[in-house]
Amino acid sequence: MRSVTYSMSTSLDGYIVGPDGGFDWTAPDDDVFRFWIDEIRGVGVHLLGRRLYETMLYWETADQDPSLDDAMLEWAALWKPLPKVVFSTTLSAVQGHARLASGGVTEEIERLRAEPGEGEIAIGGATLAAEAAAAGLIDEYRVMVHPVLVGGGIPFFPQRERRVDLELVETRTFSSKFVYLHYRVAR
Repeated sequence: MRSVTYSMSTSLDGYIVGPDGGFDWTAPDDDVFRFWIDEIRGVGVHLLGRRLYETMLYWETADQDPSLDDAMLEWAALWKPLPKVVFSTTLSAVQGHARLASGGVTEEIERLRAEPGEGEIAIGGATLAAEAAAAGLIDEYRVMVHPVLVGGGIPFFPQRERRVDLELVETRTFSSKFVYLHYRVAR
């Protein structure tokens, strides 16, 4: 069965965006960006909420930007053809290899797990991840911790009154002081 992973960057105090909605502090250095390129290779389909989808739209045409370096072009080449499922109540259409979800996150994940396919089912976006976590559907949490305290905003972890035991799979410290934490849900 395909695993469901929730992977995003977070501040040390646990937020994916700050209180002003900004996330300029999440810009990766070269080593971290190379790491994300390697990670996306294992993804078979990416589930996104509307905000993250709109942020990532840049990568649908980024390969046409002559100022991009080789790493950014490589990311664009991997991201653009990747199947994406967008959860939104306000969008009526999406672009590229994306489609609007026809049901809720639980139904979508169950459908994707039942279909033949390779690669992980990746979730991006805290709101969407909170729904999947509440239903017990997340198999792995992958957190890139940035060396900043933003003081509030949208938290990485869902705020549900539910205990989830985790098993440490991997940690990695990058020269730039970023720390990657990879946990598997203990079942």
